[in-house]
Amino acid sequence: MGLAVSRTTRPISSWPLLAAAALFLLPACSSSIEESSTPAPSAATHRTLAGLGLRPHLIETRRPLQCVPYARRLAGIQIRGDAGTWWDQAKGRYARNRTPKVGAILVIKSQGRSRGHLAVVTKILNRREIVADHANWLNRGRIHKNTPIIDVSAAGDWSTVRVWYTPGKVYGARRYAAHGFIHAATTTAAR
Repeated sequence: MGLAVSRTTRPISSWPLLAAAALFLLPACSSSIEESSTPAPSAATHRTLAGLGLRPHLIETRRPLQCVPYARRLAGIQIRGDAGTWWDQAKGRYARNRTPKVGAILVIKSQGRSRGHLAVVTKILNRREIVADHANWLNRGRIHKNTPIIDVSAAGDWSTVRVWYTPGKVYGARRYAAHGFIHAATTTAAR
Protein backbone atom coordinates (compact mmCIF):
# COMPACT_ATOMS: atom_id res chain seq x y z
CA MET A 1 0.00 0.00 0.00
CA GLY A 2 1.42 3.36 -1.01
CA LEU A 3 1.18 6.68 0.79
CA ALA A 4 -1.20 9.13 -0.89
CA VAL A 5 0.29 12.58 -1.40
CA SER A 6 -1.86 15.64 -1.96
CA ARG A 7 -1.17 17.71 -5.05
CA THR A 8 -1.40 20.85 -2.86
CA THR A 9 1.58 19.82 -0.71
CA ARG A 10 4.33 22.46 -0.85
CA PRO A 11 7.70 21.35 -2.11
CA ILE A 12 10.29 20.96 0.62
CA SER A 13 12.27 23.91 -0.77
CA SER A 14 9.58 26.37 0.47
CA TRP A 15 9.92 25.32 4.13
CA PRO A 16 12.97 27.55 4.78
CA LEU A 17 10.93 30.56 3.62
CA LEU A 18 8.01 29.61 5.87
CA ALA A 19 10.37 29.11 8.83
CA ALA A 20 11.98 32.52 8.22
CA ALA A 21 8.54 34.14 8.07
CA ALA A 22 7.56 32.48 11.35
CA LEU A 23 10.76 33.70 13.04
CA PHE A 24 10.11 37.21 11.71
CA LEU A 25 6.60 37.24 13.23
CA LEU A 26 7.62 35.61 16.53
CA PRO A 27 9.00 38.78 18.21
CA ALA A 28 5.71 40.62 17.60
CA CYS A 29 3.74 37.79 19.16
CA SER A 30 6.02 37.42 22.15
CA SER A 31 6.00 41.12 23.01
CA SER A 32 2.20 41.09 22.91
CA ILE A 33 2.12 38.10 25.24
CA GLU A 34 4.53 39.78 27.66
CA GLU A 35 2.43 42.96 27.75
CA SER A 36 -0.76 41.07 28.49
CA SER A 37 0.64 38.55 30.97
CA THR A 38 -0.54 38.89 34.55
CA PRO A 39 2.22 39.23 37.11
CA ALA A 40 1.80 37.60 40.48
CA PRO A 41 0.98 39.95 43.35
CA SER A 42 3.81 41.10 45.55
CA ALA A 43 4.90 38.84 48.38
CA ALA A 44 4.20 41.75 50.71
CA THR A 45 0.55 41.79 49.59
CA HIS A 46 0.21 38.08 50.37
CA ARG A 47 1.85 38.48 53.79
CA THR A 48 -0.24 41.53 54.64
CA LEU A 49 -3.54 39.93 53.63
CA ALA A 50 -2.70 36.74 55.52
CA GLY A 51 -1.59 38.73 58.58
CA LEU A 52 -4.91 40.61 58.57
CA GLY A 53 -6.88 37.40 58.13
CA LEU A 54 -8.20 38.58 54.76
CA ARG A 55 -8.90 36.26 51.86
CA PRO A 56 -10.27 37.62 48.58
CA HIS A 57 -13.48 35.71 47.81
CA LEU A 58 -16.78 35.87 45.94
CA ILE A 59 -20.25 35.74 47.48
CA GLU A 60 -23.15 34.46 45.41
CA THR A 61 -26.36 36.45 45.68
CA ARG A 62 -29.95 35.39 45.04
CA ARG A 63 -30.29 38.09 42.43
CA PRO A 64 -27.49 39.78 40.49
CA LEU A 65 -26.22 42.84 42.33
CA GLN A 66 -24.79 45.95 40.66
CA CYS A 67 -21.86 47.95 42.04
CA VAL A 68 -23.84 51.20 42.50
CA PRO A 69 -26.44 50.12 45.10
CA TYR A 70 -23.84 47.99 46.87
CA ALA A 71 -21.36 50.88 47.18
CA ARG A 72 -24.12 53.31 48.16
CA ARG A 73 -25.20 50.99 50.98
CA LEU A 74 -21.66 50.35 52.26
CA ALA A 75 -20.40 53.94 52.11
CA GLY A 76 -23.59 55.85 52.84
CA ILE A 77 -23.07 58.16 49.87
CA GLN A 78 -26.41 59.19 48.41
CA ILE A 79 -25.71 59.44 44.69
CA ARG A 80 -27.71 57.68 41.97
CA GLY A 81 -26.97 56.76 38.36
CA ASP A 82 -24.24 54.90 36.53
CA ALA A 83 -20.92 54.52 38.35
CA GLY A 84 -19.10 56.60 35.73
CA THR A 85 -21.28 59.63 36.58
CA TRP A 86 -20.62 59.58 40.32
CA TRP A 87 -17.43 61.66 40.20
CA ASP A 88 -19.14 64.66 38.61
CA GLN A 89 -22.26 64.25 40.76
CA ALA A 90 -20.17 64.28 43.94
CA LYS A 91 -18.64 67.69 43.14
CA GLY A 92 -19.77 70.18 45.79
CA ARG A 93 -21.60 67.48 47.76
CA TYR A 94 -18.86 65.14 48.95
CA ALA A 95 -15.10 65.42 49.38
CA ARG A 96 -13.23 64.10 46.32
CA ASN A 97 -9.51 63.49 45.92
CA ARG A 98 -6.88 60.94 44.97
CA THR A 99 -6.17 59.76 48.52
CA PRO A 100 -7.68 56.44 49.63
CA LYS A 101 -9.28 56.25 53.07
CA VAL A 102 -11.30 53.47 54.64
CA GLY A 103 -14.95 53.99 53.70
CA ALA A 104 -14.18 56.01 50.56
CA ILE A 105 -15.41 54.91 47.14
CA LEU A 106 -12.91 54.40 44.32
CA VAL A 107 -14.55 55.57 41.07
CA ILE A 108 -13.31 53.80 37.93
CA LYS A 109 -14.06 55.76 34.76
CA SER A 110 -16.45 54.67 32.03
CA GLN A 111 -14.52 53.04 29.18
CA GLY A 112 -15.99 51.73 25.95
CA ARG A 113 -19.23 49.92 26.76
CA SER A 114 -18.47 49.97 30.50
CA ARG A 115 -20.46 52.42 32.60
CA GLY A 116 -17.69 52.68 35.16
CA HIS A 117 -17.30 50.86 38.45
CA LEU A 118 -17.35 51.59 42.19
CA ALA A 119 -15.40 49.87 44.97
CA VAL A 120 -15.49 50.72 48.69
CA VAL A 121 -12.12 50.87 50.48
CA THR A 122 -12.00 48.57 53.51
CA LYS A 123 -8.24 48.54 54.27
CA ILE A 124 -5.13 50.44 53.25
CA LEU A 125 -2.16 48.12 52.78
CA ASN A 126 0.37 50.79 51.75
CA ARG A 127 0.38 54.00 49.72
CA ARG A 128 -0.20 52.09 46.47
CA GLU A 129 -2.35 49.13 47.53
CA ILE A 130 -5.80 48.99 49.10
CA VAL A 131 -8.39 46.33 49.84
CA ALA A 132 -11.98 46.96 48.75
CA ASP A 133 -15.41 45.37 48.64
CA HIS A 134 -17.46 45.71 45.46
CA ALA A 135 -20.12 43.98 43.37
CA ASN A 136 -20.55 42.82 39.78
CA TRP A 137 -16.90 42.96 38.73
CA LEU A 138 -16.59 41.06 35.44
CA ASN A 139 -19.14 38.49 36.53
CA ARG A 140 -22.80 37.69 37.17
CA GLY A 141 -23.60 40.18 39.94
CA ARG A 142 -21.59 38.52 42.70
CA ILE A 143 -20.07 40.39 45.64
CA HIS A 144 -16.28 40.57 45.80
CA LYS A 145 -14.91 40.77 49.35
CA ASN A 146 -11.36 41.68 50.38
CA THR A 147 -10.29 42.55 46.84
CA PRO A 148 -6.78 44.05 46.50
CA ILE A 149 -6.51 47.02 44.14
CA ILE A 150 -3.16 48.49 43.17
CA ASP A 151 -2.25 51.95 41.90
CA VAL A 152 -0.17 51.48 38.75
CA SER A 153 -0.11 55.12 37.63
CA ALA A 154 3.28 56.60 36.80
CA ALA A 155 2.64 59.51 39.20
CA GLY A 156 1.38 57.32 42.07
CA ASP A 157 -1.88 59.30 42.11
CA TRP A 158 -4.45 56.51 41.73
CA SER A 159 -5.34 57.63 38.18
CA THR A 160 -4.70 54.10 36.86
CA VAL A 161 -5.42 50.89 38.76
CA ARG A 162 -5.37 47.13 38.42
CA VAL A 163 -7.93 45.00 40.22
CA TRP A 164 -7.41 41.56 41.77
CA TYR A 165 -8.95 38.73 39.76
CA THR A 166 -10.23 36.46 42.52
CA PRO A 167 -10.77 33.24 40.50
CA GLY A 168 -7.20 33.44 39.16
CA LYS A 169 -5.68 34.64 42.46
CA VAL A 170 -3.69 37.35 40.64
CA TYR A 171 -3.96 41.00 39.72
CA GLY A 172 -5.82 41.33 36.44
CA ALA A 173 -3.75 42.31 33.43
CA ARG A 174 -5.95 45.21 32.36
CA ARG A 175 -5.33 48.75 33.58
CA TYR A 176 -8.34 50.91 34.39
CA ALA A 177 -8.47 54.72 34.42
CA ALA A 178 -9.82 56.04 37.71
CA HIS A 179 -11.16 59.44 38.78
CA GLY A 180 -10.15 59.03 42.41
CA PHE A 181 -11.99 58.64 45.72
CA ILE A 182 -15.30 60.03 46.95
CA HIS A 183 -15.45 60.38 50.74
CA ALA A 184 -18.62 60.08 52.79
CA ALA A 185 -17.92 63.32 54.65
CA THR A 186 -19.88 66.07 52.91
CA THR A 187 -18.14 69.19 51.67
CA THR A 188 -18.59 72.51 53.46
CA ALA A 189 -20.78 73.81 50.61
CA ALA A 190 -23.17 70.87 50.99
CA ARG A 191 -23.60 71.21 54.78
